[in-house]
Amino acid sequence: MADQPTLKRAVLTGIGAYLPAQILTNEDMAKRVDTSDEWITERTGIKQRHFAASHETAAYMGAEAGRKALEQAGLAPEALGAIIVATSTPDQAFPSTAVHIQAALGAKSAFGFDLAAACSGFIYGLSVADAVLRAGQVKSVLVIGSEVYSRILNFEDRGTCVLFGDGAGAVLLEAREVEKSGPGLLSTHLHADGTLADILYVDGAVGQKDKPGHLVMHGREVFRHAVNLLAGAVNEALAENNLAASDIDLLVPHQANRRIIDGVGKKLGLPPERVVVTVDKHANTSAASIPLALACAMEEGRTKPGQLLLLEALGGGLTWGAALLRL
Repeated sequence: MADQPTLKRAVLTGIGAYLPAQILTNEDMAKRVDTSDEWITERTGIKQRHFAASHETAAYMGAEAGRKALEQAGLAPEALGAIIVATSTPDQAFPSTAVHIQAALGAKSAFGFDLAAACSGFIYGLSVADAVLRAGQVKSVLVIGSEVYSRILNFEDRGTCVLFGDGAGAVLLEAREVEKSGPGLLSTHLHADGTLADILYVDGAVGQKDKPGHLVMHGREVFRHAVNLLAGAVNEALAENNLAASDIDLLVPHQANRRIIDGVGKKLGLPPERVVVTVDKHANTSAASIPLALACAMEEGRTKPGQLLLLEALGGGLTWGAALLRL
């Protein structure tokens, strides 16, 4: 039998996670704002979140997660080709969080930049990394989601401040020649609708005057769009690869709200054991949530080589997207 033809893919070879030591339960939040464990749990599924200490910036946490991903892959930092950081909470307007991480890791040969797509940032980052690797520009890319949302929350807004947490997750992707049925990113699918920008945003930036820079979310509107948009991106990814929802071994969704996660899983007909849920432990960590959830699934022994993983996210912009990954 003739050998199968090979193709170049971005293969996941390492993953790392970092969570701040400080944990705030719903009861802790109730001491700070007018809320309760029952109210938060019923509406979101969240039980606790991590909040960063003063030294735990997006760059610090991203570097810690990135270092673990490199170590797992056995790749020396100086051999790394690129660093893409998805974040809405960079340490500075410039230079980028990515170059701070490059310095911290000692990845002297890597180029790096930040990418802003809110909670969809990690999916967007995977797509860019996939293109860079397929083009042969570099042989390895570290894709990092790192967020410190605790610093942009309005604690006068009890409806949103209880929803978010801090953390970082990273994956190392390496260009490999594989068979069609082999591992790697099969496809990524990105979308945006700027006409919905006013339902989830931060009301300030370096380029604006007299703006506090707090997160603003119209939760009902976001929820109304989320399930259908995410299901659409998921179906697009499956159709592109001639796959059915039943082929998915694990759904690794953005961890924003348990009801949204359950809604997408139900639309796909996936049983709970094939859906990764960490929103109860981490809350919404924006661009960090998917790699953190993936790291948890691997740590719990829920993943193995050859499995088909579906990643999906929706965030401010609105932006949304999906990615199919074979381990």
